[in-house]
Amino acid sequence: MSRIGKNPVTIPEGVTVTMAGRAMSVKGKLGELNWDIPHDIKATVNDNLVSFEMIRENKEAQALWGLSRALTANMVEGVSKGFEKKLKMIGVGYRAKMEGNKLDIQAGFSHPVKLEVPANLKVAVNDNTEIVITGYDKQLVGQFAANVRKVRPPEPYKGKGIRYADEHVVMKEGKKK
Repeated sequence: MSRIGKNPVTIPEGVTVTMAGRAMSVKGKLGELNWDIPHDIKATVNDNLVSFEMIRENKEAQALWGLSRALTANMVEGVSKGFEKKLKMIGVGYRAKMEGNKLDIQAGFSHPVKLEVPANLKVAVNDNTEIVITGYDKQLVGQFAANVRKVRPPEPYKGKGIRYADEHVVMKEGKKK
């Protein structure tokens, strides 16, 4: 049984959580996020706490109980503090730059790769090789970072490619003579 679902989510100052039927809305200084609570879960907002309980005791409800609590905690943290992912480009001639609303990546291909930046995200490029993605939606930040990394994932022999700043790539030994 989930232990995460038992813990209530604390609502910090400046964040409002409203419930309209099954729809939950979280507003903060950075933006607004909406989510529909699953049918097997009941959410209640009291003072500055959001708590969850299961309506039915089955395996699916137990999984959704912890999921609901975790997603709500991420929404509250996102609209109050925001999320950030950093990526590093390693390789000769690998660089990136912002061109309006597009991220232009040169990663060893014969052509530059241009990725459209979603509306709720901010992307900054430092020193042509460090990409910083910030936003208030954790799923959107993580998905866009994964899409950027997918352009040229790090390879295990020389370590060239696009990787997360805190990622450790296990290097393989090359051929021996």
